[in-house]
Amino acid sequence: PVAGARRQALEAVLKDLERQYGQGAVVTLGDSSLACVETTPTGALTLDRALGGGLPVGRIVEVYGPEASGKTTLALQAVAECQARGGTAAFIDAEHAFDPVYSKAAGVATDDLI
Repeated sequence: PVAGARRQALEAVLKDLERQYGQGAVVTLGDSSLACVETTPTGALTLDRALGGGLPVGRIVEVYGPEASGKTTLALQAVAECQARGGTAAFIDAEHAFDPVYSKAAGVATDDLI
């Protein structure tokens, strides 16, 4: 626990961050008002478990890693899972290597992909 002047300084910084970035920008892990975040599965059971259920719905997710490590396959599988549940997904291909044939084989409805 932080006491005295340090506590007041910490509270001032936290209030400033919330004012600047909005409510929920900084949370205390012991805070009971933490909202449950809706998730969509990635299609990889062990990854979903590690992530607490999958990828967060309504958020931008970046998949990062070395070449040929399965980033595109993982992303396309997650898109297919999202679409199978009636969701809408966007796929931003920074490597400019998107293959519609491979995407369809992975279960992606490419006509509905943003």
